[in-house]
Amino acid sequence: MNKLSLDALARNHLETAAAAPAGRSSETFYGGHERTLRQTLIALTRGSTLSEHPNPGEATVLVLRGRVRLDADGDSWEGRANDVLVVPEKSHSLEALEDCAIVLTVAKS
Repeated sequence: MNKLSLDALARNHLETAAAAPAGRSSETFYGGHERTLRQTLIALTRGSTLSEHPNPGEATVLVLRGRVRLDADGDSWEGRANDVLVVPEKSHSLEALEDCAIVLTVAKS
């Protein structure tokens, strides 16, 4: 069994994102492209975005820190620490309303 501190991972990636020109940092900590399930921690500085992209499969966003807005086809949802957003099955984008750390969980079809 492996154990991982999401708090420590978020702290480290928030520091890296703050120093990065794009204002983001990420790490897949479970699974990967060759697996069905993939979990990735993503840290974004305020105002940074994940531009519009297609839905990769069933997906959720767990907000660990900060606030985010998920936009899809004219609809939007805001999430803050401890909220889970279900990613719609269509193209979408994500914006950091504050410095944030999220866990993106994807199960590919």
